[in-house]
Amino acid sequence: MSNTIKAILLILATMAVFTVLDATAKYLNQSLPLVVTVFFRYAIALVIALVLLLRRGGVSLLLTRHPALQVSRGFFLLASTFLNFFAMSYLQLAQTAAISFTVPLWVCALSVPLLGEKVGLRRWLAVLVGFCGVLIIMRPGSMDFHWAMLVSLCSSLCAACYNLATRKVGGKDAAETSLLYVCLVGSMASAPVAALSWQLPVGLQWLWLVMIGAAGAGGHLMLIEAHRKATAATLAPFVYSQIIWMTMAGVVLFGQWPDAWTVIGALIVVASGIYVFNRERRRGVTTPAAVPED
Repeated sequence: MSNTIKAILLILATMAVFTVLDATAKYLNQSLPLVVTVFFRYAIALVIALVLLLRRGGVSLLLTRHPALQVSRGFFLLASTFLNFFAMSYLQLAQTAAISFTVPLWVCALSVPLLGEKVGLRRWLAVLVGFCGVLIIMRPGSMDFHWAMLVSLCSSLCAACYNLATRKVGGKDAAETSLLYVCLVGSMASAPVAALSWQLPVGLQWLWLVMIGAAGAGGHLMLIEAHRKATAATLAPFVYSQIIWMTMAGVVLFGQWPDAWTVIGALIVVASGIYVFNRERRRGVTTPAAVPED
């Protein structure tokens, strides 16, 4: 089996694993305080990441050349996770997934003021069309609009900032090091907030929390490995397979069917994201596929 096929299978598995993370978090939010779930998502992932890092590279991989950027990445991802988990408490999984696919659109737009990159007219038009797709999903002013959709959109914005910070780090730190610092910042920053609303998990809740932490760490490791085996240009379209997994999980686990407007809006957002990424590839902008992170 070629490396490209292996990479595609890895990215498909990654999106499925991230769906497990989101669906399990949505279920746990019904019985556990959200901040407690967020804390365990990072604390358990931190333990897994630390064990794997020490086995693969030893103490040397604990050091980072860009501590400020790594801390920023951690806070951006933590904010994205918290807002995403919060939005999922009120929205369908298909809705949060569709809105999360605005990440590459945000990355494109923010790369101008934050990274000083140039964005041509075609990419700006694609970004505009993509956000029109979001308006179709959200339908502000209608009976179907829910304020939590704005929270989901803010989650995507934070994920985009995380992606931009990751672009700044580039290959200057090992991928395992970057993963470790994300988990470390997430667990340390969420711990005091979780303590204020502390509720000790019981019974199967522990299993679900371990599943969330393992999905977070495992998903990121598979994502790293996929990008080692194939180019981001090859992998980008397969990132959007998550909408299929999220829709299936919403239907099977929560009995939530997306309406036609959500499907139409999601297709527009996905098409715009793929177009933006392809234009960046042709213009030589090197970046990993903008993945909605959890």
